[in-house]
Amino acid sequence: MKKIIALLVLVLAISSCKQKFDVAMKSADKNLILETANEYFANKKWQQAIALYERLPNLVAGTDDAKTVIFNTAYANYYDKQYRVAGHHFKNFSVTFPDDPRAEEAAYMSALCYYEGSYDYNLDQANTQSAINELQNFLNRYPNSERGKNINELIDELSYKIEFKAYEHARQYYNMAEYVSADIAFENFLQDYPATKLRSKVYDYIMKSKYHLAMNSKYAKKEDRINTALAYTKFVEKELPETNYTKTAIDFRSKLEAEKVNFQKLKERVEAENALLAEKQKKLKAEEEAREQRRNEVKNVLKTLDDNKKAMMDSAAATTPAPAATFKIKRN
Repeated sequence: MKKIIALLVLVLAISSCKQKFDVAMKSADKNLILETANEYFANKKWQQAIALYERLPNLVAGTDDAKTVIFNTAYANYYDKQYRVAGHHFKNFSVTFPDDPRAEEAAYMSALCYYEGSYDYNLDQANTQSAINELQNFLNRYPNSERGKNINELIDELSYKIEFKAYEHARQYYNMAEYVSADIAFENFLQDYPATKLRSKVYDYIMKSKYHLAMNSKYAKKEDRINTALAYTKFVEKELPETNYTKTAIDFRSKLEAEKVNFQKLKERVEAENALLAEKQKKLKAEEEAREQRRNEVKNVLKTLDDNKKAMMDSAAATTPAPAATFKIKRN
């Protein structure tokens, strides 16, 4: 019986609240809407409070209630995890009412909303950059604020998120065995983030990329890549002494030295074969040139004979007399 009574009371309470909300939503009474919205706000009924506060801006414009409506709307959206909307309202409050005692709090909450709206590192980081800018703007605007004590930590956290995204982008190239792209991406990463805490890992990935490039390179680029990879193993050993990275560097250097010896032998064979081929080509070229010379000599001889024959014919024609003229005698 007690359970039934409790259930009835709960149903009546819910019905009463819904009825109260509906009445306020349909009303044009500013005081009723504001009072009901504040009641829902106090009871942490954020969505109902937001819906009612959104009806008030035009009704309270130019009154002292306007500040409270904007301020509470911002917080209601914040607690409802609507960070972008909340940030807009907080920023609007701090800019519109800079002399209000709550202006600093609103500016801080606006920056915090941008921080909360930052996506995971593997997603678009435009919001993260906006959050960094807003947090830095708060520090510039309120350099002595107590609320600013953790701002630098938040900025560092967000900056690391952007940094880590760039690191993962480069690492993705490595995981796909795109070692040239990985090498370039990690080098660019170090230029963009010279103070990175990921430096040792980046060195390791650059060394591995150069190693794989050298071991699997085409003949034309292999020697240079082996030498580059060897040099980088020494660099890692110097920069990261007594670490697992150094052990890897020493192991790679041993394999690269062996590969260099094998390549040198291959290079000698290739150069010897190329020399033989060049000599053969040179010989063939000389033979072809000799044949061409003989052909030209024969052509010249034949031409000379033709010229002589023609000259003799022309000379004979010139010395032969023309036949005597003959006349017929007319008979009577």
